[in-house]
Amino acid sequence: MKSPLVHRRKKIGEILVGKGFITADQLTEFLRSQKESAKPLGQLLLEEEILSPEELTTIIGEQLGIPHIWLRKGMIDPRIVHVLPKETALHFQVIPMFRVNSVLTLATADPHAFFVFDEVSKITGLEVQPVLCRSDDILDAIHECYQKEVSIDDVLARMDESEIEVVSTAFEREISEIAEMAEESPVVNWTNMVLLRAIRDGASDIHIEPQAGKFQVRLRIDGVLYELMSPKLEMHPAVVSRLKVMANLDIAERRIPQDGRIQVQVEGRKVDLRFSSMPGIHGEKVVLRILDKSKAMLDINLLGFDPEVLELFKSLLKKPHGLIVVCGPTGSGKTTTLYSAMTLLNAPDKNLVTIEDPVEYQLDRINQNQVKPSIGLSFAKFLKHALRQDPDIIMVGEIRDRETAEIAIQASLTGHLVLSTLHTNDSPSAITRLLEMGIEPYLISSSLLASLAQRLVRTICPECKTDYFPPKEVLQELGCDGDKQIRLSRGKGCSDCYDSGFKGRTGIYELFEMDPGLQSLILTNPTIDTLQEYLRKNGQGTLNSLGYKKVLERITIIEEVKRVTSVQRA
Repeated sequence: MKSPLVHRRKKIGEILVGKGFITADQLTEFLRSQKESAKPLGQLLLEEEILSPEELTTIIGEQLGIPHIWLRKGMIDPRIVHVLPKETALHFQVIPMFRVNSVLTLATADPHAFFVFDEVSKITGLEVQPVLCRSDDILDAIHECYQKEVSIDDVLARMDESEIEVVSTAFEREISEIAEMAEESPVVNWTNMVLLRAIRDGASDIHIEPQAGKFQVRLRIDGVLYELMSPKLEMHPAVVSRLKVMANLDIAERRIPQDGRIQVQVEGRKVDLRFSSMPGIHGEKVVLRILDKSKAMLDINLLGFDPEVLELFKSLLKKPHGLIVVCGPTGSGKTTTLYSAMTLLNAPDKNLVTIEDPVEYQLDRINQNQVKPSIGLSFAKFLKHALRQDPDIIMVGEIRDRETAEIAIQASLTGHLVLSTLHTNDSPSAITRLLEMGIEPYLISSSLLASLAQRLVRTICPECKTDYFPPKEVLQELGCDGDKQIRLSRGKGCSDCYDSGFKGRTGIYELFEMDPGLQSLILTNPTIDTLQEYLRKNGQGTLNSLGYKKVLERITIIEEVKRVTSVQRA
């Protein structure tokens, strides 16, 4: 039985120009070189490093009408792989993925292997629809999918429990009998597996969400949620109970939200997890915040600062007194910036005090304190007491109200360097937010040293990074001459980045330093528009412009910058 592979072929050059790999003028030059050298066009493109071998394969596949996919777990139907013997799959380097009626979707790394498609069609009695994948991914899938079939319980039971270990606590020792019984359950191994996967993948949060008939597990990686799996709902109560035991919480209480902390040891390092549960109509939703100090970026030089902005920020941190605020929405990396600043300032001759909610990372030689509103220990009250501890530098996790703002400003005016955060969308909005809190303009102008606004943008995945020539309109938006040929980069998606094209994040930072003109302007109770106009005239870069600079440096893409900077004004 022959496979249905008759397609109208596009010209490779047409595809390359359409995807932005080369321009029409460059194509003309390459075609001229092809005639002179008698080399295939693809070979010339490889020699000039316009395309990688994998990109060329993808282009050829598109020419032949064969789609390219990234082979991941869950995409292969385990019931169908055995229509083709393992030896045959290894020999041809293909693997059956799934079947729809009489059509078999077959993963291959060679778009020209028509005889292989015909042979597989003869063996299986099915029509073959090929899709292109990486050969390494196909071989990994073969070795995984052709193993002896076992139940999920068997898989979990065989998992090496030494890979992740709960750090023992007093409470767990008191319930040792219950814990010992639970260790025999596949639920324990399943929970460990999810934690291990999340930590290894660099996730910041794990979401366990009950729904009708199932519950889904999602990981937040680089600020975006990805679905990991969707087990049956019957397993959900046991999983939540296991996590509550690890967090020293009441497993019988399901009516009210609970918060706790888990500490696990993974691959020789300790990782903290913040547990939070909330009751819902289908059961309790659980979110685990992963605080992996070994992966925390606490070196201020590695956060992504523009060199000029970084130099100015470091010089401001050397000031003996004053207030510096870091601004941005939730999840923009403000706390990491503060921790990095405190790490830079940490010295034996300085007394550093922090007031946080909660304490995310424990830092050596720094006196860290956690607010406890339930017993009246608010930011403001803790700050009052901290001033009696002879501090040199104080970090206040967040200025939430007028009282905290007033104490922080008074501390900055009496010989202390104070670092804090505000929930605003740009750096000049810090001034208007303090004015809205009722702080006198003269206090702001005399105490505020600087305001730093920031965002986190996803960076292009290095494993699937590819170059292209953007259209004229994009270059003009980036502030470049639209007639120039400027190469940019983007990620096409791969198994290493959850098909997103991104891996990791970097910061973009907008910073202003107080000057006499701005001090005078603040005394007039200015609007945000007036402040922005003043700073713009004085040459301050905006979050948008600084983000576009990273696009031109081929670190991220313009759509990602727009995504994180198009937040409505708070």
